[in-house]
Amino acid sequence: MNVQAEIDTLKAKDFASDQEVRWCPGCGDYAILKGVQRTLAEIGTPPENVVFISGIGCSSRFPYYLSTYGFHTIHGRAPAVATGVKLANPELDVWIVTGDGDGLSIGGNHLLHVLRRNVDVQILLFNNEIYGLTKGQYSPTSRIGTRSPSTPMGSLDRPLLPAQFALGANASFVARAVDTQQKHMPDVLKRAHAHNGASFVEIYQNCIVYNDGVFSSFAEKETADAGQLRVEHGQPMIFGKDRQRGIRMVPDTFSLEVVEIGKDGVTEADLLVHDEGDRILAGLLAEMRGPDYPVAIGVLFCEETQSYDTAVYQQVAQVREHASITDLNELLRGGATWTVTE
Repeated sequence: MNVQAEIDTLKAKDFASDQEVRWCPGCGDYAILKGVQRTLAEIGTPPENVVFISGIGCSSRFPYYLSTYGFHTIHGRAPAVATGVKLANPELDVWIVTGDGDGLSIGGNHLLHVLRRNVDVQILLFNNEIYGLTKGQYSPTSRIGTRSPSTPMGSLDRPLLPAQFALGANASFVARAVDTQQKHMPDVLKRAHAHNGASFVEIYQNCIVYNDGVFSSFAEKETADAGQLRVEHGQPMIFGKDRQRGIRMVPDTFSLEVVEIGKDGVTEADLLVHDEGDRILAGLLAEMRGPDYPVAIGVLFCEETQSYDTAVYQQVAQVREHASITDLNELLRGGATWTVTE
């Protein structure tokens, strides 16, 4: 008689590899790794059915530190490899790990297409606004005036906002998290995993060596209340230590403003209510930056639609069902052919 064995509940340590984790002491990647391992255990997919794919950069060491399958690919090409993996075996949980340099510079084209195609993968983009592995050059997300080895007089480039990029690429799921916020980040990652399609999660990550404290105005414990807006679907946009501040639409315009509840007749009823299905609102939230606005954290946009890999397999099934040619030899000789002679 066959006896079905009970599967033990997975724990975070079940997703930790035997490799020594090697990032700079204090790097935000340690916190993200911890949050991802905890998330994977809570999701419950067996490690042998999970694949992590990375490009080049500090964040791209991730596959070595997870007891799952993984590929450490080449600069910027992780989305292309991940697309191939998902199409070859759609039953796998496929995660992409990239950075603001790897994903938005040399890899910008590949990232754009995996988003617009809506391949069912989870994309984690670590944003520290700098190139860390190659010693601190400015990146596509670095702010104007950033001094680095490649911009000693200060960067003149207008920075790219990753969440806005994803929305512009017609992504079906866009969210944000902060590396050290271990209670919030796993919930965002679980939402991303549950989404059917390409899930884009920008994670603010502190590079303690080359760009330390760049997000200190909203990402630290002392500044989070005043500097962050935690968005939740169907909930009013309220923030602040005493939850006395909020976001509303400026009357007769299409712009957002910060208001104080109880001042000048403003009540909670005047505040915007978050709607994850509103792409335009998500774009306005993605654009908010300090010091005038809080930074929006959480799921900015979510649209339920068919994933690319599902559509591909449906198309293949339809073609097979209605195909008039079932023999490979017949197919090869079914069109215009010719014979090459001397």
